[in-house]
Formats: sequence, C-alpha cells, structure tokens
Amino acid sequence: MNISIIGAGAIGAAIARLVVDAGLNVSLANSRGPESLATLVAELGPLAQAVTARQASQADIVFLAVNWSKIPKAVEGLGPWEGRIVVDTNNPIEAPLFKPLDLNGKTSSHVVAELLPGARLVKGFNHLAPRLLTNPNAEGGRRVLFYAGDHVEAKQKVAELITRLGFFGIDLGSLQQGLLAQFPDGPIPGLNLVKHD
Repeated sequence: MNISIIGAGAIGAAIARLVVDAGLNVSLANSRGPESLATLVAELGPLAQAVTARQASQADIVFLAVNWSKIPKAVEGLGPWEGRIVVDTNNPIEAPLFKPLDLNGKTSSHVVAELLPGARLVKGFNHLAPRLLTNPNAEGGRRVLFYAGDHVEAKQKVAELITRLGFFGIDLGSLQQGLLAQFPDGPIPGLNLVKHD
C-alpha cells in the first residue's frame, strides 16, 4: 500500500506517525518543499520520506491534511486523479477563531471533491484532536475513527488501513452522512470513543 500525506501540520504529522508505527512507508509533502520536512522525516525514521506535492498525489491513498483556506492552492494542478483514494481530514474552519464557514448547504467533503475530479474521496481522521489521533489504544480498547464516502471499494481500503493503524473504524455511510463527523456542525467531533473487544 502506497500512502502519502499532503500537509505536515499537527494532523498530517500525527497520521504520519501512525503509519510508520504500523510498519508502513509514508511520503510527506507540504507547500514549502521537501527540504523543509527534513526534521520531521528524520524524527519519523527510515519509513518516511519527503516528496513534492505532485509526487505525493500519485500514491494509492493520499491524505489531504492542510488548513481549509489553503486546500485549493494545495491541490491545484495535481490531477487527473484517476480513481486514486483521497482521505479528506479537513473541517471547514480556520484557527484561531474556529468559526464555521458557510458552504451553501454542502458538506466540506463535497466542496473538496469538486477540487479533485476523478478522485475517490473518503472523509475521515477529522473528528479527533491530533494528540488523541497519535494513540489508537485507550482504556484497554481501541479508539473509534469514523469514515464516510460514496465509493464502497475506496471506503473498504480506508477501513482496512484504519484497522492496520490500530483503530476501530465505523462507516457513517455516504459523504453526505460524513456531516455527522464534521466540526463544528456534527454531533460526533471531539467524542473520544473507545471500542472494547
């Protein structure tokens, strides 16, 4: 499985740590170029490498983890996506005020999907704070991660990765249902749920 992350802030770095901790390779890209990621890549170890956004966009599974207002520029010119899976980890807010943005009735993932024609978009990894996202184990169980999407096979692959990373995945349904986990409108964001086997 070829995994990359576009965006190396708190969420992107947390996902990168999960991936390498699971023994998988990960490629990281940001707007400042591969050289700016040298410290993070060194910290993550030999399973991580820094690449350009163009290179990152060619992975089988691409995590999109940049600030909401920077998404259009971050993905500009990266297509065609040709059915590759993109995991949308974003919420339609901006720090430090965290005010919700008016999306004219659309979910944030539908807005992102319009920027990525040909991609199979899956919403996920967006409802927990980065400090919780770095540790899938809690209270003797596995933390729950919600995901949503319109492509069954893409969701299955993301679900398999969620399990491989140590979490317990719950399918919310379509991208529209992903609104349940969208901050700040949905009822799920911030819920730190644990599945006990």
